[in-house]
Amino acid sequence: MGEAPIVVHRVAGIGGRRVTIRGQIAGLARSDADLVEFLRRAGLPDAGEVMDDPRWVEWQGGQPHEYGGQGR
Repeated sequence: MGEAPIVVHRVAGIGGRRVTIRGQIAGLARSDADLVEFLRRAGLPDAGEVMDDPRWVEWQGGQPHEYGGQGR
């Protein structure tokens, strides 16, 4: 895909997933709540509604909403 402005990268060895928004690192999400907070800070107040929209979010490597042991 590569066109979504938000990328949730594969699970890191320490758990969690790096999140980039328009090419800028937003942080390491360990849950959907972390991801929603990063997106809220970036100006997307309804982030929970776009997390599964491939036009907005590209989930790389592994299943969406899995963060390496922390879960949702």
